[in-house]
Amino acid sequence: MKNYIKINPGDNVCVALAPIPAGTQLLADGDQVTVLEDIPQGHKIALSDIGKDQEVIKYGYRIGFAKEDIKKGQWVHTHNVRTALGDLLDYTYEPDGKELKPAPHAYFEGFRRPDGKVGVRNEIWIIPTVGCVNSIASALEKQAARLVKGSIDAIAAFPHPYGCSQMGDDQENTRKALAAMVNHPNAGGVLVLGLGCENSNIPVLKEYLGDIDERRVKFLVCQESEDEMADAMALLEELADYAGTFQREPIDARELIIGMKCGGSDGLSGITANPVVGGFSDLLIARGGTTILTEVPEMFGAETILMNRCADKALFDKTVDLINNFKNYFKRHNQTIYENPSPGNKKGGISTLEDKSLGCTQKSGSALVKGVLDYAQPVSNRGLNLLSAPGNDLVAATALALSGAHIVLFTTGRGTPFASPVPTVKISSNTDLAGHKNHWIDFNAGRLVKPEDGKEENLPSMEELSMELFQYVLSVASGKLVKSEEAGFHDMAIFKQGVTL
Repeated sequence: MKNYIKINPGDNVCVALAPIPAGTQLLADGDQVTVLEDIPQGHKIALSDIGKDQEVIKYGYRIGFAKEDIKKGQWVHTHNVRTALGDLLDYTYEPDGKELKPAPHAYFEGFRRPDGKVGVRNEIWIIPTVGCVNSIASALEKQAARLVKGSIDAIAAFPHPYGCSQMGDDQENTRKALAAMVNHPNAGGVLVLGLGCENSNIPVLKEYLGDIDERRVKFLVCQESEDEMADAMALLEELADYAGTFQREPIDARELIIGMKCGGSDGLSGITANPVVGGFSDLLIARGGTTILTEVPEMFGAETILMNRCADKALFDKTVDLINNFKNYFKRHNQTIYENPSPGNKKGGISTLEDKSLGCTQKSGSALVKGVLDYAQPVSNRGLNLLSAPGNDLVAATALALSGAHIVLFTTGRGTPFASPVPTVKISSNTDLAGHKNHWIDFNAGRLVKPEDGKEENLPSMEELSMELFQYVLSVASGKLVKSEEAGFHDMAIFKQGVTL
């Protein structure tokens, strides 16, 4: 089985698909390369001499400059590569994308709501307006577990520390986020639990909700209730009666909105898991569906690829603002823009932010960018959308749900157990992780380079694995539980940007 890959013909490094000991002979494009050092899985090897300050090329793009002379066969990593990125940049729109060819319809079994929206779960959500009532919300989740029956999938509370002592845009973010949660179609019923004296109290929040169905959304102000647990349980029973009337029915996959995120990435993420998700994205978009890509700081260094796939100049300009606004956010807080990759990323073989970003953006596939979204802004354009949110796993995955994602696809090289407000599919970049953390991982994209049975003849193609993921997502949309759901996990993390009073 091949133990390395040269991703692009123009690359001057290759990536180890398995640990490669010093002295191993590699044949790359007819050229013999002697590996000079022990190379861990996911790490890079120089395929030619690279002089100091010369470009290191991977994915066909520059991932940095050599800090020193690098010999052919030498390990290429953080000790001898530095980022080539600057701060705020000027960009030119050079469109090179094209529309995908339409594909045959596909279907899943989902929940059609009275307002026309679609859900892939029929849950009852308990949403606190402020952190002061978090414990009550969590206690209600446990007490209301008996209401899970029939078509009701779960009762879930979403505690968070915000809703009061916030100012300006920060407080606005919280209100938009809470309103987006209340309006999410994966919830067949919602109990909004307020305290009464908080800044983002229920009367204020109602201004952000728009028209609501009083059968689906109930409100309780705890300070105005003599027994908030009893009153809340009565409301939850009413919500269960209403939510229980919904049943799954066939729905066209063009209604699906899927979020895409990576975390704990390794050197194989941009070779296996992320391109497989990119293939999935193209398959869904070709059927009229929608995907959302976020974690803006992990677009830095690969942003021009996305910019030049924007469907028009107006979207290009929005994408430029998306990138530069996030860089300015870092600068306002006196933080280094390129303080990335993480220690775990580096251990897995990622050397610079360009290296990480070029792998990260593989999740976008090849479709045109059709929308650019602010934080907590609902998606309105079908196709590929870019969303303003940070790289933090919980915050970004929550942001995808807030913009309307029914499901989040989360690729990882190191593994993580977290959940989000919606089903969160964990996709491993390597087969070892899938075996080691089977109770975390839902889909093994590492099979692209290492089959689970060890037989090279069973290696799937990228197209086969992307279609397999597409079919798996349809099954999740139809009710199949992912591992974090089986564990009973539901998480929410709101993007905190400002001052706490």
